[in-house]
Amino acid sequence: MTGDSFWTLPPDRMVRGSLGHCNITVLLPPFGVEARALPANDPARAAEFAASFGTVEEVLEEIGSRSALDVPYPETRTDLDIVQAAAWGHALGFSDPALADNGNDTPLLTEAGRLRERYPDARIVGRVHFHGGADHTEDIVWLPDGAMFHASGWPGDVPFEVTGDPDAIASALGIPARTLKDLGLDEEDPADVEWAGFAALALGEADPWCWEQLRTTAFRVQHTEFATLTMEELYFAGG
Repeated sequence: MTGDSFWTLPPDRMVRGSLGHCNITVLLPPFGVEARALPANDPARAAEFAASFGTVEEVLEEIGSRSALDVPYPETRTDLDIVQAAAWGHALGFSDPALADNGNDTPLLTEAGRLRERYPDARIVGRVHFHGGADHTEDIVWLPDGAMFHASGWPGDVPFEVTGDPDAIASALGIPARTLKDLGLDEEDPADVEWAGFAALALGEADPWCWEQLRTTAFRVQHTEFATLTMEELYFAGG
């Protein structure tokens, strides 16, 4: 099997659209940790974590170390098969262009559900932002007690779907009401709320994607056939 086996487009085809956030974090107890105090990334564990995702058929090669801030901004089709993964002690991180969507599915929710089964004691937080003519976002916060908040849709527009109670999540995490108001959670229309900011609050100082000094490992992967064909539709629409 080669890294091109499911693609129908050439490797140099230019990508349409762009990515903002595109990550999911698994934070195991203890939760009150500062990201800068996390252990160094373990590339072997990071490879295992990347290979466990439903979007990944196989990890083909390790490309090397990258900053957690150096998120993938794919320019050509071949860039879409580069993911980043990390194992910082009791915190795990993954970033993959295949987690993005345009409203036809909820890949972040699907992957979070798989992680929930594997890591029942974890706090799982994901943020994805794709721009392809318009913005589409998907954000999730899932707590160890089963409480979950999920938002997916087109910011500032409809349809925009919200599942769960953000106030209940905030209360469980001890997030002040004033902070929620500053984020705009008092808006009547959920499409007007910056849900990625709410997800960031759920990680707090443990958010690993904010620090240049935290390292991840970049891998070239063979995505699954479903993920590959979905990316073709998403990143090359009209191409």
